[in-house]
Amino acid sequence: MNKQWGFAAVMLVILLAAYWAYSSRDGGEENSKDSVALPSKFGDTPQLITHRGELQQFIGQKLMGAAGVYTNYKETDEAAETATGHETLSESAGLLMRYYALTGQKEAFDAVWSRAKETLAADYGFSYRYSPLHDKKYTVNAVVDDLRIIRALYEAETAFGSGGNYGREAARYGGLVYEHNVQGGKLYDFYDEAYGTTNDFLTLCYADFRSIRLLEAPSKDKRALEEGLLTIVSGGYLSDRFPFYETRYDYKSGKYSDHEGEINTIESLLTVLSLAEVDRERTASITYLKQAVEAGTLYGRYSRDGKPATDIQSTAAYAIAAMIGSTLGDQTLYRESMERMEQYRVEDPASPIAGGFGNPATEDVYSFDNLTALLAYAY
Repeated sequence: MNKQWGFAAVMLVILLAAYWAYSSRDGGEENSKDSVALPSKFGDTPQLITHRGELQQFIGQKLMGAAGVYTNYKETDEAAETATGHETLSESAGLLMRYYALTGQKEAFDAVWSRAKETLAADYGFSYRYSPLHDKKYTVNAVVDDLRIIRALYEAETAFGSGGNYGREAARYGGLVYEHNVQGGKLYDFYDEAYGTTNDFLTLCYADFRSIRLLEAPSKDKRALEEGLLTIVSGGYLSDRFPFYETRYDYKSGKYSDHEGEINTIESLLTVLSLAEVDRERTASITYLKQAVEAGTLYGRYSRDGKPATDIQSTAAYAIAAMIGSTLGDQTLYRESMERMEQYRVEDPASPIAGGFGNPATEDVYSFDNLTALLAYAY
């Protein structure tokens, strides 16, 4: 009888310890490093490593200045409504930081991070855009870009250790995301410091689930945020016939919208990638994507019923498809997507944009294409 009571007492202590450990974690901050998921590294083949190096060199030598990666290779007056020319973007900083973290290049990572803090960091997170020509930092962030930078910092801590204070800085900027872009348990695209307000909708591909899981916040709050976002994103699924996603969700009306009747492929693929990173992708989406990649028919825009609205394809779309393949452990999807992507590589050694991705005739080169391709090489 005494032995039975002794065993029961031991079990009670164990259960109470487990309860208090869980309660403490739920009410406090999680160890975000434990949630960092690394890609399959399918890109570590001789040919792809060579091409990766050439692209990294092109970006470093031809597509980068003192303020960061150029939005476009060609210079402009940097006065347009959208970023052009040698303006820099928080989007670019995050993509390049992730690449250097995943490929173990600490010195290069630190240089990009230092530059981002100098030109983009703000009290509300990161300015989405900086104009070197006018020394102008825009007063609006883009939460998807802030989340990517935060994720890159955690990946850097995993790759390089805690000596660089990467995790501490990630936690600080994660707190700013919660302070400014998460309101009432909802995630908003941007925060405008000038007006002290957010927008009133969510672009579905801004729901970066893996990065949200890395934020150091009470786990019950993160679970509630993620569950709400999963409901919104899942509700934006178009159909099994055309298994892409709506563009945005308006919180006030509770309705979805698109780009004037069209679906942007890159945005939908980013949504599929985000879902795949938390094991919530739809089989129909992956099947459709694999068929489109194999056939070389992954077009840039579609009507809502799945008919191509253009015959233009892009480097970035195939790069994201490759990342989806790596995330799912599907080496065939990764390989075929990379083969399609590399069709847009500039091979002519006489071209000033050799080694990069762009139009050799017009010399139009865009940061997102090149940085997304660079990141895909690291997957």
